Amino acid sequence: MAPRRPKPATSKAAMKPPSVSEKAKARTAASEPAAAPVSEADATRERPRSLPNPSGDERKSKAIELALAQEEGRYRLRDLKRAHAREAKHYVNCPLDYDTKMRLQRAAFDNDIKMTVIIKAAIDQFLRDNGY
Repeated sequence: MAPRRPKPATSKAAMKPPSVSEKAKARTAASEPAAAPVSEADATRERPRSLPNPSGDERKSKAIELALAQEEGRYRLRDLKRAHAREAKHYVNCPLDYDTKMRLQRAAFDNDIKMTVIIKAAIDQFLRDNGY
């Protein structure tokens, strides 16, 4: 059986935060003045009055403005998605014979660059040379 470790010496008083007794709380609550009663005139001033109903023309113009703003937002979102799709990466698969792959791998290792960078540069060079 393994020997037991002694528990750290902590007192209960150190673990419990100091608190004010219930009687002291009751005394301070009784000694504080109660809130002043609010007169009826003050109460009506603080309440928001009902807003007047907008006319039919005002409601229609606000609805049109809201619809135009929503439509503009949809157009901006569509354009943003299209721009993102144009910037996305497009992959091309190309089978290489073993010797070409080994040469490409060796060139990438010797020059400390990725094989994809070499392939992109070669394709770009070919397209430029042929007027594309």
